[in-house]
Amino acid sequence: MTAPSGDPVRIRVPATSANLGPAFDSAGLALGCHDVLEFRAADAGLEVAMSGEGATTLPTGAGHLVVRAFRAACDELGWRPAGLRLVAENSIPQGRGMGSSAAAVVAGIVGAWALCPDVQGIDRDAVLRLATELEGHPDNVAACLLGGATLSWMAADGARAARLDVHPDIRPVVLVPADTLSTHVARGLLPDVVPHADAAHNAACAALLVHALTADPALLFAATDDRLHQRQRAAAMPETIALIDRLRDAGHAAVVSGAGPSVLVLTAGDGAREIGALTPDGWNLHALEVDPDGAGVVGGAPQVSSR
Repeated sequence: MTAPSGDPVRIRVPATSANLGPAFDSAGLALGCHDVLEFRAADAGLEVAMSGEGATTLPTGAGHLVVRAFRAACDELGWRPAGLRLVAENSIPQGRGMGSSAAAVVAGIVGAWALCPDVQGIDRDAVLRLATELEGHPDNVAACLLGGATLSWMAADGARAARLDVHPDIRPVVLVPADTLSTHVARGLLPDVVPHADAAHNAACAALLVHALTADPALLFAATDDRLHQRQRAAAMPETIALIDRLRDAGHAAVVSGAGPSVLVLTAGDGAREIGALTPDGWNLHALEVDPDGAGVVGGAPQVSSR
């Protein structure tokens, strides 16, 4: 079944930071930096226009990740428009550990749901499962979809996630270098086996992280200590690890943002100036808010909701 050309829908998706130190492949945080994408069903063809991040490097045809996710969602829904017009306004840095690919996947899937004439609202459980299949793991897509902080895991029927309200004093600061790093390369450096003591340490810190994020930001420094994945990937991003060491030596809750090479610092208040003074030249500092809402349709179209 196809839909005729008509009014477009605009989807806003946030950047995300995953892992948050010890909670590897399970915790995520939605950040106040967004891509906005407009989807319009057309009578024929495919047209992709972009501005901002990735405008000169990303594909503009069927290989564009948003288009691939959109079409995968259409297959799930049993519906596809004869043509598609996509306009993307990108603010999320590409290849920096801020969830740009997760945002693209979530945007494409939510765009398909919002355009489909055969559904009412958007089933976030179905979106999460499909987004995880396309992305490979649920931590970034869960935070992008639901907003706030999220804990995600794999169940027998696919990805699941729980959303947490973040303490209002917490302000994320993201330090973004000029260099990029492939998630595939970063994950390839991880060992197959870890010491039991390190696993136990990370489990304790990940549990504490939930309390720190929601109730007691004073514990963020202790709760963001990691032994499983950050130093194991230092060879691919030595400047990132050196900056994290400098920041943590000064008492800041600094971690690798996702697969890197960006650095996420979780502050309880206004710590951006001191963080900036400790950051070398060549890094861009972004003092952000936590995005509480996650992916959504802009301008009164169907909202993301559970069935």
